Amino acid sequence: MAKKQHDTPNLDQLESGPWPSFVTGLKRLAKDKDGMTDLLGHLEHSYQTRKGYWKGGTVGVFGYGGGVIPRFTEIKDDKEQPVFKDAAEFHTLRIMPPAGMHYNTDILRKFCDIWDKHGSGLIAFHGQSGDIMFQGCTTENVQKAFDEINELGFDLGGAGPAVRTSMACVGHARCEQSCYDEGKGLRTIVNAFLDDIHRPALPYKFKFKFSGCPNDCMNSIQRSDMAIIGTWRDNIQTDEALAKKWFAKHGMNELVNDVVGMCPTRAIQLKEIKAVSKDAAVSSVAVNDTQALEINNKDCVRCMHCINVMTGALAPGKDRGATILVGGKRTLKIGDLMGTVVVPFMKLKTDEDYEALLDLAKRTVDFFAENALEHERTGEMIERIGLVNFLEGIEVEVDPSMISNPRTNPYVRMDDWDEEVARVKAKQAAA
Repeated sequence: MAKKQHDTPNLDQLESGPWPSFVTGLKRLAKDKDGMTDLLGHLEHSYQTRKGYWKGGTVGVFGYGGGVIPRFTEIKDDKEQPVFKDAAEFHTLRIMPPAGMHYNTDILRKFCDIWDKHGSGLIAFHGQSGDIMFQGCTTENVQKAFDEINELGFDLGGAGPAVRTSMACVGHARCEQSCYDEGKGLRTIVNAFLDDIHRPALPYKFKFKFSGCPNDCMNSIQRSDMAIIGTWRDNIQTDEALAKKWFAKHGMNELVNDVVGMCPTRAIQLKEIKAVSKDAAVSSVAVNDTQALEINNKDCVRCMHCINVMTGALAPGKDRGATILVGGKRTLKIGDLMGTVVVPFMKLKTDEDYEALLDLAKRTVDFFAENALEHERTGEMIERIGLVNFLEGIEVEVDPSMISNPRTNPYVRMDDWDEEVARVKAKQAAA
């Protein structure tokens, strides 16, 4: 017989609005699970007292140091026993998803059956780190649940000061904008760093994320310590038949306002066909019998806007690879940081190319492990020690593309630059 539901007037208000509420889902689970019933009571108590009562602890599975997020309640009665005893423990298992988040319905049903048997039934696809979040489990059932999940071929993800679970967009499998094999990149990294994922030994967390094109569907640039974002280094590809078909449907106003006018660097112009430049760095495509789009690829910053609007008519170039950025993170000590370019372009096509990516990743994590302060992310470490020292530590040459933001003053004195270059080369030769 199901446990009697607690009175939850504050939570009930969250169901009164026009949008779906998580409270409704919790109540549905509470019809069959006493733990969810007490969880609702626990949450109602927190709303009433305006305090949080969950604390951490040490819970894990055999052979692993991370992957489980322990949660114990601090609410106790006069006998030092939990008031909401069936929700006294509410641990979360982080499970690594497949690259590109590929599942079939059979696996999803098996996940649900396992968690209904050993946990609360509450599952999140996916957390910020990319993991499948199996939320709500007792200490006794953590190992049992993991054993069955592991038998399906899935492993625990990262938690704590460790290499975290990597994420990759669906990319190569379904997306025509993909510039490299994101799944292969993710698998190469995960296989090499598995021990660092399972056994936390870093100053703080380190995240890899893989996006196949500059659309950056994984939001890697602002929330990963190493972002691998697909790009190209030749001209944008064009298809005249599709461009004319697009123009016939959308017209001149949309072409001018949504394509030409929205280019951030004004790299696109609408010209008479006979006036289009013959420069090798210019892509052009006719949109009707007399007019054409002209794209100056030297000024293109790969923002993807025109390609997104005129998909097919415009497409990424053929010489594809990835830009590697380091140091992105959410607010912590010094505020939000975007990733800083450390490799403007890396070809990712052959096995040797992916080994080069892995080598860079290993040097970066090793430098982070040796030089970061406790509870300091990679971006914060770079801000503290300087980008030049970081690049020297990971053995990467300085490149003009490694900027945090464009300069605002166009006037740069170049006095003695040649002499300075000569001095640096002489110093290097002497060393």
